[in-house]
Amino acid sequence: MPASVLTCPRVLVAGLGGGSGKTIVSLGLARAFFEQGLKVQTYKKGPDYIDAKWLSLASHSTTSNLDPFLLPPDILQNLFWSRAGNADLALLEGNRGLYDGKDVVGSCSSAELAKMLKCPVIIVADCTKVTRTMAAIILGLTTFDPEVDIRGVILNRTAGCRHQTILRQSIEKYTDVQVLGVLPKLQENPIPERHMGLISDAEFTHDPFTEIATFLRTHADLDACLNIARQAPAVSIELAALYPLAGPIGSVRIGVARDAALWFYYQENFDALQNAGAELVEFSLLADKQLPDVDALYMGGGFPETLAQGLAQNASMRADVKSSVMDGMPVYAECGGLMYLSRELHYEGVIHQMADVFPLTTKVFKKPQGHGYMSSTVASLNPFYPLKCRLTGHEFHYSRCLDTEVIASFVFQVERGQGMTNGHDGVLHRNCLAGYTHMHALGNPDWAKNFVSAARQFRRCRESGRTCPDIRLE
Repeated sequence: MPASVLTCPRVLVAGLGGGSGKTIVSLGLARAFFEQGLKVQTYKKGPDYIDAKWLSLASHSTTSNLDPFLLPPDILQNLFWSRAGNADLALLEGNRGLYDGKDVVGSCSSAELAKMLKCPVIIVADCTKVTRTMAAIILGLTTFDPEVDIRGVILNRTAGCRHQTILRQSIEKYTDVQVLGVLPKLQENPIPERHMGLISDAEFTHDPFTEIATFLRTHADLDACLNIARQAPAVSIELAALYPLAGPIGSVRIGVARDAALWFYYQENFDALQNAGAELVEFSLLADKQLPDVDALYMGGGFPETLAQGLAQNASMRADVKSSVMDGMPVYAECGGLMYLSRELHYEGVIHQMADVFPLTTKVFKKPQGHGYMSSTVASLNPFYPLKCRLTGHEFHYSRCLDTEVIASFVFQVERGQGMTNGHDGVLHRNCLAGYTHMHALGNPDWAKNFVSAARQFRRCRESGRTCPDIRLE
């Protein structure tokens, strides 16, 4: 396929580290430019579901996660440009510090993503108890890797006029980086946080984005930010289809558990399933009394612990899920889905009954039990991945399985990451696979095809009145 020359105003908002304020700035910019009438396409660097959801709400777009660990470079660029092509502005939020990656050379960092996409960078700097030293920090960022195009800085959490003046004058004197905004300290975070980051939008009672946009308009030069984005260069790239051609949509029905308890999903995973021939049917583990008429289930992550009482009280749904698994229905579950499929969930001293598919107890702790990128090898036969294939993903869980010794074998041999127990992840019962690994379909391209194939086999067995066998890929 010949290369295409593509253009789109774009900018990456990066920080000096986690908690610098880049999410609030990104949300404010996204909503402010949307309110100006621009079509804003948002992206989140890294595997974060929560920030991505907030960016979607702020920009009225579907946010895609861009991560060089989860996605090969050609697919990552294709994903970016497939969504940016018709946008007036592509706004990317980085993660952690600008140069922080998975190793000493900064692999998979926000800086590497900015270089890959030829994207100018705006730094958000937490200026708490810092004045002239901030100029040295900004100068260091610009010289650390000259290929990273750092164009501006927004100074966050400033204390008063004197503090702001010294910060601005120091950066202007010692660096060539434009000061785009000086933000005072907020009395309270407009989007509160808890153990996994920002709280879910499902738990928020009002739209905070207009307030955040007004804050940015008041204290930052939005025209200058947009001008930086518009200076992003054109690129020449060979675009290819993100998904292979497949059979007709709707040949099988896959139920997606999606409510306030489970909602961690990548849009591209849905797109991959639909391209492979699935009709997706959403249902709620909290509100619905039984499963819809489907041929398979997809259960993502989320916050089952905070809604465990409601999940436990919905006994008819728990029983229907377990019965469907016993009948051989294919089920793919990640993290929160694993917790739901376990026997019990322990949270803040209370024991909640779950679906009891696996003889496991999961308990939520105050500190993360697994956090970061994961890479595994498929070690046992299952319906979704062929034996010995490589699986890339990530994990972020405060829960842990307390009794993994009852599991005879695990599906994934973990090479990087924690998983369910040191070196292992993924449990299988009949055609139900559950683990802590969150997977991106574009980085694991056979997953959707195999998922739909398993659902089709179950459907045929059900229609013919036969018992579905255990489906295993060689």
